[in-house]
Amino acid sequence: MFLKNLTITKGSSVIRNIEFRKGINLIVDESEGQITGNSVGKTTVLKLIDFCFGANKKIIWEDPENPKEEYTLVKDFLIKNDVNISLSLTEDIEDENAEEIVIERNFLARNKTVRRINGEDFTEDGFEEKLRELFFPEHLGAKPSFRQIISHNVRYKDISINNTLKTIDPYTSDVEYEALYLFLFGCEFRQGDTRQKIIEKIRQEETFKKRLEKEQTKSAYEAALSLIDDEIIKLNKKKANLNINENFQADLNKLNHLKYNITRISSEISKLNIRKEIIIDARADLEAGDFKADVQQLRIIYEQASDMLGDLHKSFENLVDYHNNMLQEKKRFITKELPVIEDKIKQAGIKLNSVLRQESELSKLIAKSDTYEDLEAIIDALGENYRKKGEYENVIKQLEEVDCNLKEYNKRLTEIDNELFSGDFESMVKAQINKFNKHFSSVSEFLYGEQYALKYDIVEKKGRKLYKFSAFNTNFSSGKKQGEISCFDIAYTMFADEENIPCMHFLLNDKKELMHGNQLVKIADVVNDKDIQFVASILKDKLPDELNNDEYFILQLSQKEKLFRIEGK
Repeated sequence: MFLKNLTITKGSSVIRNIEFRKGINLIVDESEGQITGNSVGKTTVLKLIDFCFGANKKIIWEDPENPKEEYTLVKDFLIKNDVNISLSLTEDIEDENAEEIVIERNFLARNKTVRRINGEDFTEDGFEEKLRELFFPEHLGAKPSFRQIISHNVRYKDISINNTLKTIDPYTSDVEYEALYLFLFGCEFRQGDTRQKIIEKIRQEETFKKRLEKEQTKSAYEAALSLIDDEIIKLNKKKANLNINENFQADLNKLNHLKYNITRISSEISKLNIRKEIIIDARADLEAGDFKADVQQLRIIYEQASDMLGDLHKSFENLVDYHNNMLQEKKRFITKELPVIEDKIKQAGIKLNSVLRQESELSKLIAKSDTYEDLEAIIDALGENYRKKGEYENVIKQLEEVDCNLKEYNKRLTEIDNELFSGDFESMVKAQINKFNKHFSSVSEFLYGEQYALKYDIVEKKGRKLYKFSAFNTNFSSGKKQGEISCFDIAYTMFADEENIPCMHFLLNDKKELMHGNQLVKIADVVNDKDIQFVASILKDKLPDELNNDEYFILQLSQKEKLFRIEGK
């Protein structure tokens, strides 16, 4: 598949429409005096193409060296204006009627996300699955993934700019690279995905086992468990030989009940005594109110009042008697309850003394046994030993399950590896690598006058065999990494076409100003001749004269004419 065009739109307005052609496609920065560019959008074009192939939208505005730093001007512009990116690909860029694939994406989130292929919307997982189905229809496994397969076609990240084969990310395992390059070189191995999953499961089980055995090994736990079992037997025998009161628990419950009653009766007596004291205090107050004044003197005052006011209905003596009688009545009423309370206090005291005697006798009965503390100590020791027993048995059980799983996984892996590393399969790998090397050495000879080649080694890593691929200079000199990368990518496209292996016919390259101008000219000659799109971003003043021509330019950018045209906004 070839790139046909990349369109950037804001609503109905087209911001950019970049048309691609066969051969060399240059994205140039017309600024002068730069070394690697000045953020006008050259690399962003490559990122937008990668975005259409499923890359995270954050690559457009994040600083690759510091992901926490964002180019907010671009981010806000793309999101607030709902900018849409559309990428068209075609089977034949020179045939207008050739089959096309149109991919559309935007930068909005959740239900406003556009993730569309040929007019059909997809979920994130379904999107990559559909891309794999369209571009690599015969590849049915989950690994290598679509993005892994095209990783050598899209080189703008440091890892892919600086490495020929390791193009995915720093955390990708050698097993994944093995599956990737066996697939790319047409060494069909249907169980590759299964093999990766088994190896991942083995890694997980080994990690789990390592954590379980962080303190001790399985054999150590088993030895400790045996000693614990012996100790439990000894403690149980010791417990059985104790002369324990059979009614101990019942007596203990009875004692607790007696203590409860003592507290309750004591509280009742305390409350009765308070009421008794209140009544006695009230009686004392009433007794203090008896009228004991000088009656003779008061009578003279009373008679004088009678002379002045006339005869009074009650004599003074009558009033005094009435007052004192009233106080006596109150005293009788208040103190009437006193005998009842005193009787209650007496009865409660008798009851309390009885309960206290029972409590004392029962306490002595329980305390007489010297085995109670011994029993408590034995029970505590048994509890701790049973706790450890449960813990150790659980660890041993988990380790046995891990060992069982590892045995099964390794058995299945061995069966797969017997096929993968059989003489017949290795012969196929060798034959395919030899075919590829014809193209690799031919292209490198043309570009650099040196021959590069790919080799494989069967290595052992953690006890497992692995095909490990690497590129080298047949003259065993250090070579030129940038040249090696371009030679590999071009050679692979030629090899894939020869072997009828589906592949992308475009190669995206950033920072090609790092390559010598003569080699860039030769690359243009090769790709123009071999139906390969070589899309490269480069500073215009670093271009060799032979390529400093508008016919090779697909996009010209500068400080005044940046990619999204948001200067001054």
